[in-house]
Amino acid sequence: MLYRMDSISGMSIGANDGDIGKVKDVYFDDHRWAVRYLVVDTGGWLEDRKVLISPYSVENIAWDRHVVELGLSKQQVRNSPDMDTAKPVSRQQELDLFTYYGYPDYWGGPLLWGTTDYPFRLVGGAIVEDLLAEKVADTTPLDPNLRSAGEVNGYHIQATDHPIGHVKDFLVEADTWAIRYVVIDTRNWWPGKTVIIPPQWISRVDWPERLVHVTVTREQVKAAPEFDLAASLTREAEERLHRHYERPGYWSGRSNQ
Repeated sequence: MLYRMDSISGMSIGANDGDIGKVKDVYFDDHRWAVRYLVVDTGGWLEDRKVLISPYSVENIAWDRHVVELGLSKQQVRNSPDMDTAKPVSRQQELDLFTYYGYPDYWGGPLLWGTTDYPFRLVGGAIVEDLLAEKVADTTPLDPNLRSAGEVNGYHIQATDHPIGHVKDFLVEADTWAIRYVVIDTRNWWPGKTVIIPPQWISRVDWPERLVHVTVTREQVKAAPEFDLAASLTREAEERLHRHYERPGYWSGRSNQ
């Protein structure tokens, strides 16, 4: 199942003993293109503190009730390390968070979540042995791969020959939390059309210029199947899209590399 990232914004976050707040933003990894954290606004419960929740902690997304259900207690969230969500998240902060919850690091292996394609929770809160050693050795001040979805929305898209629109949203795979498509609004030059492009077709991102470069032409985009924002994306529609661009789909290689 693929869902629009924007649809999770504003959802309630439910611990196993009560609500802790609402989703305010999403941090994603622009190296492997996956959702890494939900930024949760706890309101007055934690004195307006915002916390980061990893997909490792998510038990279920109850779409009918608009609730993200966690396998955590409110006390666990209360005692979690402080994070300044107004600034880029450092690797040291991530290590503090993962050590606290007993999660493996997602950057320590070749797959989407390190040694697996799925954010499996660890039984009994076991910690990867080399995590603490890396914590001591790491001196990187900032992790350049974590980005705010709220900030990236609106970035302009540059095809190989001409501009083609701007980032409107992302499509996320429910079980892996992988970002499978960037949703592009082309009304800057082709009114009324919305298209999707896999992030693997992004050649580079000029973050200071708020510009995303993709390896397709404007004419290819113009002739591409339109994406219906109100409908679910079927595998048949995905296959039709990839046939149009004559490129394989992500399902032909699940490692997301």
